Amino acid sequence: MKSSQPNNTSDNPPAISASSPRKNPCIGSDPNIAALEVIADDGISYLLPYAQFLYAERTANPALDKAPEAPPEKMSIHFVGAEVVVLGSGLKRLESWLQRYELSFVMSADSRLGAVYDTHIAAVTLTLTKENV
Repeated sequence: MKSSQPNNTSDNPPAISASSPRKNPCIGSDPNIAALEVIADDGISYLLPYAQFLYAERTANPALDKAPEAPPEKMSIHFVGAEVVVLGSGLKRLESWLQRYELSFVMSADSRLGAVYDTHIAAVTLTLTKENV
């Protein structure tokens, strides 16, 4: 029996519309994870288990008073033994994914990407808060 649906072969890849979501290199979401991967600006990668998540705080970046070109938002994410500070714009998305334990990774990206994505991460730092960690 002949199908009226066109075959999708490698010669004829599916069309991608202009409205297709682009994968943001700064953040990722996955509903089936147990830890947040933090890739700090110094290049070190950390896995922080959601079981040790304490709280997060999203505010305006206080550095804006002295440097108007600074990223507009600051988010502090607190875990047992570590504090992650994220500077950027559109951090409400991080807050939402974090609330549902779906934020899979966070890392900074070039400032030119701020014009392309709703959420842009300009800087990520991690501070270990326990001496024995």
